[in-house]
Amino acid sequence: MFLTEGFDRSSVDAVAARAGVSKRTVYDYFGDKQTLLHAVFDDVGQSLLATVKRTLADTLDGLTEADELEPALVEFSMRITTDMLDSAEYTTLQRFVRTAGGHLPEPDDRALTNAPEEAMGERFTALAEAGLLDVPDARLAADHFIALTFGVTLSRLGSANAAKDARVRPLIVEGVRAFLRAYATGLAK
Repeated sequence: MFLTEGFDRSSVDAVAARAGVSKRTVYDYFGDKQTLLHAVFDDVGQSLLATVKRTLADTLDGLTEADELEPALVEFSMRITTDMLDSAEYTTLQRFVRTAGGHLPEPDDRALTNAPEEAMGERFTALAEAGLLDVPDARLAADHFIALTFGVTLSRLGSANAAKDARVRPLIVEGVRAFLRAYATGLAK
């Protein structure tokens, strides 16, 4: 309702009716409409974070060989473009920010603001411990990776939908290669 009707036009009465609960139940669980919006926003964010963590584990866990690194990072990126950036949850999150941004906490106050980058940084630290990456600042490495892959793709194409646009993969591959030129150890170059 917050997306379709707008935050200001979505009453607690209407939310309760749509959910099939009493207005009192909504207030008991959330206290007010603002807190409900934050809970919905955080729930969507948690879902996206779970996708990132699952994809990191599926594609980057257990790498030990330098020649595995580039294909694994490309696979991670391609899966993120389809499983997350092209998901209903991501679209919902973006719409929340556009339509209800004034009612959401400031970005520095949002618990999930840095979580995906931090999860990537942790994985890059593990790859550094395996001797495959040189990452003095894991969070900065994650920011660079995102900028070189998803950022370039979104900036150039306006979308990162690899399933619908064949131009995405070459941009991702080149972004991964640029990242590896900066962060791969001698073993992985």
